[in-house]
Amino acid sequence: MDNFDIGQIDDVIHGRVRLGIMAYLSSAGMADFTALRTHLGVTDGNLSTHLRKLEDAGYVVQDKGFAGRRPLTRLILTDSGRAAFIAYLDAIRRLVDQGAPPG
Repeated sequence: MDNFDIGQIDDVIHGRVRLGIMAYLSSAGMADFTALRTHLGVTDGNLSTHLRKLEDAGYVVQDKGFAGRRPLTRLILTDSGRAAFIAYLDAIRRLVDQGAPPG
């Protein structure tokens, strides 16, 4: 465990809702705001706050438009967001592997 640097865990991704956003978008490629909110079981305001943090980090972009007369926000994982998510998963994997008992 001595070789693991806790600083390798990305604090932007590490929060439960932000981790859920990243995981969902990494497999879906793109999602609309309503579908993501429903999937995660959070409020509009809560999701917006977490999306803003991911957007500020350059991990997610929002594409705002309309479907007919209704507003539609699509969320997309950026290339740097995908790379950060993979690095996050790798860091968690190293942390878990180093903490596992030998055998």
